[in-house]
Amino acid sequence: MEENTSEVFDHKSFLRNLTTRPGVYRMYDGENSLLYVGKAKNLKNRVSSYFRSRGLNNKTVALVSKIQSIEIAVTHSETEALLLEQTLIKQHRPPYNILLLDDKSYPYLKLSTKHDWPGLYLHRGARGSKDEFFGPFPSASAVRESLILLQKAFRIRQCDDSVFSNRQKPCLQYQIKRCKAPCVGLVSDEEYEQDLEKTRAFLKGKSQELISTIEVDMDAAAENYEYERAAEF
Repeated sequence: MEENTSEVFDHKSFLRNLTTRPGVYRMYDGENSLLYVGKAKNLKNRVSSYFRSRGLNNKTVALVSKIQSIEIAVTHSETEALLLEQTLIKQHRPPYNILLLDDKSYPYLKLSTKHDWPGLYLHRGARGSKDEFFGPFPSASAVRESLILLQKAFRIRQCDDSVFSNRQKPCLQYQIKRCKAPCVGLVSDEEYEQDLEKTRAFLKGKSQELISTIEVDMDAAAENYEYERAAEF
């Protein structure tokens, strides 16, 4: 008879000290095998939901019955947690997660590097082109969340190439500071390429390296009395 290790795992003590910050949680069984990887905007609230007395489906009940330990990785944002989650699922294939590897139905983020001014898009299907792909993501909504955050942070264009080629003046995305309007020449090649590199760093999980780069840019702008630009960084 299989041992119910949830009686061994003291979830009440664990939850008492758990942070409310965003991050990723990894659940292990008694043999230290990874069972499940999840992400949360609020780790304490999310992990607590597994240990409530009612309202859980059969899959979750089976998972909880095997938990021996839980490891936490705190992130700076929910989107960063999402990226880390999909990386760990892809790497470890936990049995209680949906398998994402090698399934063309799952969505990716695509950076269209074949264009002189690359754009960032949701993508499904084959990935045989020279474009750059990041993922897979657990759902299309997860990709859209990431696109919105990246629009605000780095302002890489997300319009179709046909729209881009026919612009004569900046669109609404420029007005609300979600694009730098490369379509009408309002950003230099150098600045746009720097934004692309920051986007790549974020999507590859290089958050600390990215933060250091942005801090250097902020300090340089402040030293040159470009205080509005420093505030943007």
